[in-house]
Amino acid sequence: MRSRVVVMGTTDFAVPMLNRLTDSDYEVVAVVCQPDRPNGRGKKMRALPMKQRALELGLSVYQPEKIRNASAIDYLKSMRPDFFVVAAYGQILSQEVLDIPTYGCLNIHGSLLPEYRGAAPIHHAIIDGKAESGVTIMKMDLGMDTGDMLAQKIIPITDTTTVGKMHDAMAKAGADLILNVMAQIQNGTAQGIEQDSAKATYAEKIDKNTGRIDWHQSCFQILRRINGTDPWPGAWTTLDGKTFKCFLPVRLPQAEKTEVPGCIVAADENQGLVVTAGDGYLQLNEIQMPGKRRMRATDYFRGNAIAVGTVLS
Repeated sequence: MRSRVVVMGTTDFAVPMLNRLTDSDYEVVAVVCQPDRPNGRGKKMRALPMKQRALELGLSVYQPEKIRNASAIDYLKSMRPDFFVVAAYGQILSQEVLDIPTYGCLNIHGSLLPEYRGAAPIHHAIIDGKAESGVTIMKMDLGMDTGDMLAQKIIPITDTTTVGKMHDAMAKAGADLILNVMAQIQNGTAQGIEQDSAKATYAEKIDKNTGRIDWHQSCFQILRRINGTDPWPGAWTTLDGKTFKCFLPVRLPQAEKTEVPGCIVAADENQGLVVTAGDGYLQLNEIQMPGKRRMRATDYFRGNAIAVGTVLS
């Protein structure tokens, strides 16, 4: 008899895991997502990535307002699950929910626990200048990302690693790990490692202010802030009282600088946008002006101009 799995997830981070499970010997008996809510500029109802994929696969979708409610618990029990597999779901599971599946609840978390417990681990690892991050499979308990670790995969962070790229790499890595962990649990060979709480750090939610660029910081720090907020919320700076976003930074070879931090030293169709940082120069290869789409800086300057010597703030 195939083992029965309830998958819980809402964002596209969970989709590779769902795909892997549906292609396996496990039976996905239900997909639990957050309720549909309006989003985007028009506040229109859009299909959640996980819900959309589940419906494409012909799976049953359940969207309780609160997973702790008695009706939700009754539904989950009726599925007779062997596992809950959770990734980017967005609600806290009560002990009553955690106790339902035969083999417990597994979570795919986007950090090398115990570092970066919490809501925005990918963003903070990049912004903080880490050389690597990764994904952890843990057995869930009542704490926030405090459960025993069952598997990890390290993923390096480079000058070109954005949140978007790391998100996709982690989603794939988590999907690659989850089946082995489930098999080990069922055959009794899984070895959970207790987290060292003394080494725990926390990744708080980010907002628009997280993306504000301080040009007095080093090129490395600014590069990491830009990449650590790409694609959302986007790193931004101010020009003539208006904000615009900066993407795809490159640290230019070290040279003696004479300009103040934030000074534009190039703004043309050959070099794009080059700005002085605290210890050198950064080339910004994509920009997004207010009300406009994101575009190559070289393309923008074919039809627009910003005066060299202008200081961004």
